[in-house]
Amino acid sequence: MTRIQANLLLLLAAAIWGGGFVAQSTAMGHMEANWFNALRFMLASAAVAPFAWLETRRSHTPLSARQKKGFILAGIALFLGQTFQQFGLKYTTVTNASFLTGLYVVLVPVIAVAIFRQRPHWVIWPAALACLAGILLLSGGSLASMNIGDGLTMICALFFAIQITMTGRLMVGTPRPMTLALAQFAVAAICSTLVAAPLEPISLADIENGTVQLLYGGLMSSGAAFTLQIIGQRYTTAPQAAIFLSSEALFGALLGAVLLGESLPFIGYMGCALLFLAMLAVELVPEWSRLQAKNS
Repeated sequence: MTRIQANLLLLLAAAIWGGGFVAQSTAMGHMEANWFNALRFMLASAAVAPFAWLETRRSHTPLSARQKKGFILAGIALFLGQTFQQFGLKYTTVTNASFLTGLYVVLVPVIAVAIFRQRPHWVIWPAALACLAGILLLSGGSLASMNIGDGLTMICALFFAIQITMTGRLMVGTPRPMTLALAQFAVAAICSTLVAAPLEPISLADIENGTVQLLYGGLMSSGAAFTLQIIGQRYTTAPQAAIFLSSEALFGALLGAVLLGESLPFIGYMGCALLFLAMLAVELVPEWSRLQAKNS
């Protein structure tokens, strides 16, 4: 797979996640946050399990203890990110959640430099800042009315940044994307269930009323989108992946406006343009640099 094809997969994952904000927000009218996450990740685990089994059968090298530990830690990061995001959506709008979740676009290259001493291409930094500015414009250009939900969503952005960074590193030496997807979903499902069972009441009627949201969250937003993310990150860097995944704010804001009646102001369209330019920059500038180096 080429880097451009991988980035298109990441863009598709972001589009699916944009719809996930709407599903997650409306699901809160039927069940509590941890039960929603537990059930959605159970569905996601069931969906990818056959593919992970086939992948394991075809692999000639078993996973090492270190790789298994990495898979589990990535699953815990996913669980924490999704949990803080879900609780945040109880108190904030889909548009605000889309923007604040997108903070990982800046956190990912910071983690790469601070912890792993990996310097991304210079274009990542201005592109990340452009994404951040674009996402802010999508939210109306102001965070003056921030509440507890916004704070929880900012914490979720940190854990998603960790999950994206870990996924990128794990895929470098472990070409087992479906196995990693299953491990992350299973760990998130187990952790969510352990928290939900003693604390949150649930009934069969709650599950039936939230069936549409669970199916989208489990099969699309989790099963399909996170798997696309993992596959795409085999062929691109974590900072570049974060740029493309940040477009979920664009899709989240647009779908929030269309389906939930949340307004998208004029400056929101300016934010869309900034996101688009940032994605073009991370594709075209490295290619232009390589061509210049080749021709010199």
